[in-house]
Amino acid sequence: MIVPLISAAADTCGGKAGALGALLRAGLPVPDGFVVPFAAYRAALRDLGFELLAGRPDRLDAARRAIEARPVDDLLIDALGRALGELGDPPVAVRSSAADEDTGQTSAAGQHDSFLAVRGVGAVIDAVRACWASLFTSRAIDYRDASGRGGRPVDDLVMAVLVQRHLDAEVSGVMFTPADPHDVTRIEASWGLGPSVVGGTVTPDAYRVAGDGSVTRTLARKRTRLDRRGGRLVTSAVPDHARDRPALDDATAGLLAELGKKITTVRDGPQDVEWAIADGGAWILQARPVTAAPPAWPSPAGHAPAAAPTLTGTPGSHGVVTGTARIIRGPRDFTRAHPGDIIVCPFTDPAWTPLLRIAAGVITEAGGVLSHAAIVAREHGIPAVLGVPNATSRLHDDSTITIDGTTGTVTAADA
Repeated sequence: MIVPLISAAADTCGGKAGALGALLRAGLPVPDGFVVPFAAYRAALRDLGFELLAGRPDRLDAARRAIEARPVDDLLIDALGRALGELGDPPVAVRSSAADEDTGQTSAAGQHDSFLAVRGVGAVIDAVRACWASLFTSRAIDYRDASGRGGRPVDDLVMAVLVQRHLDAEVSGVMFTPADPHDVTRIEASWGLGPSVVGGTVTPDAYRVAGDGSVTRTLARKRTRLDRRGGRLVTSAVPDHARDRPALDDATAGLLAELGKKITTVRDGPQDVEWAIADGGAWILQARPVTAAPPAWPSPAGHAPAAAPTLTGTPGSHGVVTGTARIIRGPRDFTRAHPGDIIVCPFTDPAWTPLLRIAAGVITEAGGVLSHAAIVAREHGIPAVLGVPNATSRLHDDSTITIDGTTGTVTAADA
């Protein structure tokens, strides 16, 4: 009923857990943990009578509500309690590991639920159940539809759940490893826990580590950080003296690049890697195949004067498109977006995925090229420009703009 992470395989524990299990077996630094495998999920669905929903993709919302309301089996509760005890009952990260997540075809980046700073068997059970139910959220359904995997019956969808020791990271980020070890490794980094970078709520520092180990960096102004405070995650302001300071020194960037080469070898191809610096060392939190390569290494994010017709940011996803700017400051504005609009927003998180499906392009005020928003934009084949300062005030609703996601420029007559 519980699988040690070091024994996890993708066919029983999903793509995310299977990849980390392979890295652990190869001796790479992955936080220890365990997996609630597909078998436990299938058993829960049988208890709910989900055979009645077989072949009924129209009943996915009913499936989500049923899972959220279901008490977890006593045998699973006991197994989770023992597994947590073997870890020392620390705070843990509880993360989705679906069958078609983190594959070479689709990343499902951020589409299913994950939880940090979870403590105690009761809270872990709630998080496991929420991960199961996240297979059937509107954003996950929309993502499957957009990637050509929609309309599948309930019984074809399976979810494992990964439980790992939580790391209180001082620095976190994302890394794209190259297929050829002599090519460039791209790294993005910021202070605190990783959701700030992968979720695009901060514009991170960007590092380019060449095959010979030389490092080029573009520093960002990192205004906020996310940290654990007891059982809560707290966003706080970064002190002024640290905002423009490099999150990584060149030696640590080089160390991460070397880890990336080993991961590429173990996983047999270029990888999108989440990492953290904690407890005096570098840790690997996730590794999945790169589904869509980002644009070439960008020039430093622009700070063009407000009167300039061209705004600049970080190239996030290839392509050029002209369309209508639509200022979307949060979920309450979602209904204002129309197919073919270019979305202009402070940042995006996974809840914005349906907008990226209908949008012609996306512009954000924060975020990096390796964030979830950029990955999903590349998978959808729409241009994206990230980290454009004050984009929501410098661009105007209903104006016609041109976005170039390859060069990182946005042009509007009234910008």
